[in-house]
Amino acid sequence: MKTINKVQTAAAGLAVLLALSACGGAASSTPGSESKTNNTTDISEGVQADPAAVALLPQSFKDKGELTVAMDLHYPPTTFLAEDNQTPIGLNPDVARLIAKKLDLKLKFVDTKFDTIVPGLDGGRFDFTATTMSKTEERLKVLDMIDYFKAGNSVAAVAGNPQNLTVETLCGKNIAVTQGSTGQLKRLPTLSEQTCTSKGQPAINGVTLPNIQDALTQLHSKRIDGILYDTTALGWAEKQQPGSFTILGRVDVGSSDLTAVGLKKGSPLTPAFQKALQSVLETPEYKKSLETWGLDSGAITDAKLN
Repeated sequence: MKTINKVQTAAAGLAVLLALSACGGAASSTPGSESKTNNTTDISEGVQADPAAVALLPQSFKDKGELTVAMDLHYPPTTFLAEDNQTPIGLNPDVARLIAKKLDLKLKFVDTKFDTIVPGLDGGRFDFTATTMSKTEERLKVLDMIDYFKAGNSVAAVAGNPQNLTVETLCGKNIAVTQGSTGQLKRLPTLSEQTCTSKGQPAINGVTLPNIQDALTQLHSKRIDGILYDTTALGWAEKQQPGSFTILGRVDVGSSDLTAVGLKKGSPLTPAFQKALQSVLETPEYKKSLETWGLDSGAITDAKLN
């Protein structure tokens, strides 16, 4: 049996920071956060279908009566599991449930690795995704994407920022990004070019990791210098355990901060989805979900089809 030292224990604890108790027992330092991760109430309960959206549904989906949504359920506060380790909670599950209710359909969640969602949609394995996915030229070639939230990326460094890093001084540093994310594909390369290589400085070394838990563990053990990740998730994690890392600031390069629901390009569902999502954005439940997860500043009013 392996002996686990204090550093390993601390790293393991940090690695589950973003799971919040989704697997049971994670500590919380913020009043009310426990009740949020315990709350499995369906926010769409009592919401009425939108007849105009239902009228746009293909008959095959009316007959089937169900939608399949792909999500990577490991990214609080937008997409994760409640403490029962079964119920999807967060902004994205809330929005998906509201869309389904507006279309008078049932909803089936499929927990899917982020970088396999787009191929899965393109291959017809899922009907849609709502997983804080931002728009890129590559994704728009294969997906219809409908705006529903404003997010963006920030950079986090080791607690206390002992290297005195800023978003503009990461040249030559090891910065983690998650596999398949906009941070990996767009924002880090653009930031590196704008702040480093175009000025004769060494490029930022992107370290691609499978998930944010691995990135936080490596940051805690100082194997990397920082993490480029969703602003909303980093803010949530910092509130759960203050002082575990330092947020340096937002990265406003590389792609839009708007995130969008994704469907296969040319999907017959797209017109109904846009109508349903516009209806969702006008509900008090949308605003309630944003408030619950501390994401009020991300509210938008236009379900634009891209």
